Amino acid sequence: MSTSIGKLTVFFEEPFWVGVFERIESGKLSVSKVTFGAEPKDYEIYEFVLQYYNSLRFSTAIETVVKEQVKNSKKRQKEIHKQMSAKGIGTKSQQALNLQREQYKKQRKIKSREEKLAEEKRLFELKQQKKKEKHRGR
Repeated sequence: MSTSIGKLTVFFEEPFWVGVFERIESGKLSVSKVTFGAEPKDYEIYEFVLQYYNSLRFSTAIETVVKEQVKNSKKRQKEIHKQMSAKGIGTKSQQALNLQREQYKKQRKIKSREEKLAEEKRLFELKQQKKKEKHRGR
């Protein structure tokens, strides 16, 4: 049976508030980063999750070790305080975000290169056609 774990971390990253959605499904971690702008209220985050969670673009999955949930409530509370005091996002999440950013960068480069080649080919064809038009009258 596959388990799914979701986690949202909201923090201030100069000059905006940022949310990092982490999703662990069957031992694979994928991450999505959202910029909120001004500090979001709890109800705004809740509305955001309800409206836009399905349209988030998550990074490619990275293998990760899933720890069993601690059942003791005091330990769980201690873990929550530890997470609340921690600054930034986890290193696995950062790796997933960097991987996603690199993939988008490669896709943009490929697309812009194809567009540039298509434009050069179009201009070349136009120039050849004009050349033929000039020699036609002779």
